Amino acid sequence: MNGWLLAAGITSAGVAAIHAVAGGRDVVRPLLTGNLPDEPRRVLHAVWHMVTADLALAAVALIWLALAEPVGGAMVAWLLAAHFLAYTGVFLAVTMAADWSKPWLRLPQWMLLLPVAALAAAGAA
Repeated sequence: MNGWLLAAGITSAGVAAIHAVAGGRDVVRPLLTGNLPDEPRRVLHAVWHMVTADLALAAVALIWLALAEPVGGAMVAWLLAAHFLAYTGVFLAVTMAADWSKPWLRLPQWMLLLPVAALAAAGAA
């Protein structure tokens, strides 16, 4: 068993749960009741659900990689680490581009995504 990948998978599952619960309350509800035209609002709603599925499937994949240790699993783990690092980078770029005080704290999602990337990379190495 690969403990690093198991930790990455469990952390990713936690991120997915936080995304589904807190994101539903703090992001999706205001989005659906906002003043956006219907088509972009529905697209953003669909994208939010796609990210929920993505985070949950990544958790399943990381846990499976940790337990099964398949041939070629390190490559998949590296791809998942890069995937979470990309998500981290996107959140940091969007946050830092905003004209906010302490912008890295306004959208703290990167703080949840970066540990998954680091744990997956450690497990892939």
